[in-house]
Amino acid sequence: MGLTKSSVGHHACDQISLEKQPGDIIIALLGNPNTGKSTVFNALTGMNQHTGNWTGKTVESAYGATRHQGKQCIFVDLPGTYSLSAKSPEEEVARKFITEGQTDCTVVVADATCLERNLNLVLQTTQLCPYTILCLNLMDEAKRKGIVIDIPALENALGIPVIPCAARAGQGLTTLLDAVIQMADADEAPCPVPLPYPRSMFAEGISEEKRAEIHTATIVLRAEEIANMVIQSYEDTAQSRDRKIDRLLTSRKTGIPIMLLLLAGILFLTIIGANYPSEALSKLFFHCTAYFEAGLIAIHTPAWLHSLLIDGVWNVLSAVVSVMLPPMAIFFPLFTLLEDVGYLPRVAFNLDHAFCKARTCGKQALTMCMGFGCNAAGVIGCRIIDSPRERLIAILTNSFVPCNGRFPAMISLLAIFFTGMNINKYGTAFSALLLTFIIVIGIFTTLLVSRLLSATILKGTPSSFALELPPYRCPQVGQVIIRSVFDRTLFVLGRAVIVAIPAGLIIWLMGNVSFSETPLLTLCAEALDPFACCLGLDGVVLFAFILGFPANEIVLPLTLMGYLSVGTLVETSSLSDLAALLIANGWTAKTALCFILFSLFHWPCSTTCLTIHKETGSLKWTLLSIVLPTILGILCCGIVNFVSIFL
Repeated sequence: MGLTKSSVGHHACDQISLEKQPGDIIIALLGNPNTGKSTVFNALTGMNQHTGNWTGKTVESAYGATRHQGKQCIFVDLPGTYSLSAKSPEEEVARKFITEGQTDCTVVVADATCLERNLNLVLQTTQLCPYTILCLNLMDEAKRKGIVIDIPALENALGIPVIPCAARAGQGLTTLLDAVIQMADADEAPCPVPLPYPRSMFAEGISEEKRAEIHTATIVLRAEEIANMVIQSYEDTAQSRDRKIDRLLTSRKTGIPIMLLLLAGILFLTIIGANYPSEALSKLFFHCTAYFEAGLIAIHTPAWLHSLLIDGVWNVLSAVVSVMLPPMAIFFPLFTLLEDVGYLPRVAFNLDHAFCKARTCGKQALTMCMGFGCNAAGVIGCRIIDSPRERLIAILTNSFVPCNGRFPAMISLLAIFFTGMNINKYGTAFSALLLTFIIVIGIFTTLLVSRLLSATILKGTPSSFALELPPYRCPQVGQVIIRSVFDRTLFVLGRAVIVAIPAGLIIWLMGNVSFSETPLLTLCAEALDPFACCLGLDGVVLFAFILGFPANEIVLPLTLMGYLSVGTLVETSSLSDLAALLIANGWTAKTALCFILFSLFHWPCSTTCLTIHKETGSLKWTLLSIVLPTILGILCCGIVNFVSIFL
């Protein structure tokens, strides 16, 4: 089975066609966000999954297969959506797929703990696709919350099969597959109960807009009627507990402080936890270098090529992986745990008002949070924003929050120049708090620049969106680790490795090719020195930022390489050695502050730039994403340097 993409004429319909063998059954999996739809999909298909973009859209969908009763069931996990009105790319993709005859049936996954809200999508789907099954997921949570649903009454009210499930526990999935095969083999489709439209719906002369409004209102009223008829609920301790937690986490007084403390805690754990694996990886690469060199010697590699491959490509690759991988491997799982628990929607809720003031979408808060792990991942996450204008603003401003590639240098400089090189847990905690303050500056700048873009080149009215606060759930730690490592960490690391290899070549050339016995790196640094001094830096540092375009992790090693005039990246064995080298080259607290500010505000790394170009399809917006933070960084550093003259 393969996924093929095709389009019709010049106006692509984002049509997806699945090549299937005789007897295969294709099932569309549809549902609101936070209903456990992906959990159902993962439980049904296991590891037999693939992911692809829909033609003409940056909307991803997974598809996978499972065998049941001797038949191949191919599930297509459609984007999570609240509606099929085709106002967003996700809604358009879902609507086209289920209405253009590519599926044998549609399974709508609904959350049993908030059925009424989910019934809107169920009723829309039954009107478009009679071959519909309702998978009533999270029945275990509904029971825990004291919610009882009359399944036979719900089936009668909808006119379609209703299968209660608890996908996380693996309950009801076999029954769901039985229902899918039974429906696919049936001679006739079920007869969904028609909606009770008012007569005004069919009056002559009524506009299409008015007809659509009546249709929506009818669905909402019918969903409420069915919910009142089939749901019996009583208050229990779980619901009371969730409300008490929300009073704390979403309060105007405590919501933001708790959010910042959680962020500081994650940074603290990332800083503490990344030190040892980073050191271990560095030692591993060091030992591997000997074998690599032996292999090159065995094949009689010329000295210049030997140096290029070892001192250039291999050293840069080693630095990127050993410094970049451990923080990501810690940060992304911690971040995903917060997502799995249900806290991230609360972050969006807390920041929604601020982003609305900036005339953008509250969902930008979530994409901004993803940028803490990696700005490239944050840019990809902007797909969740429906409005093209607001999505573009989120993409252009995502690099204003520092990714974990910028954290190591920031932390080292904070420890050397601002916390007295205390490397115990108290010094690390203080560094984490200072780093959190820097991140707050980045968040404030994100809001400010978003407001500026909204008032100038990207004018528009902020769109509204449905923000659902899902119930708190016990995280699935195993799945969280697998998902964060494979879907995020290795994905981002793979892109970084791809750009690190040519970067190693360029860096080697800069350090080893000389004019009048002066390396190119030194010549370029000297040329940039006058301008860099206006920013409170020097030419070596500024050129290190330029050469560090492939990966922020190598900026500080490049700086040391320039100071020592060597032909390869330099790593120090301790903070005291690093401090001695920087101070010997004229660094002060002002230099460190300007370095941190310029690290916070400068062009995105090459991986992020490539991602921005892929997401926007525009060189113009990619260049603007580079120019915006760079201008801001130059202004900030220039102001700090100017003020320091008079202090």
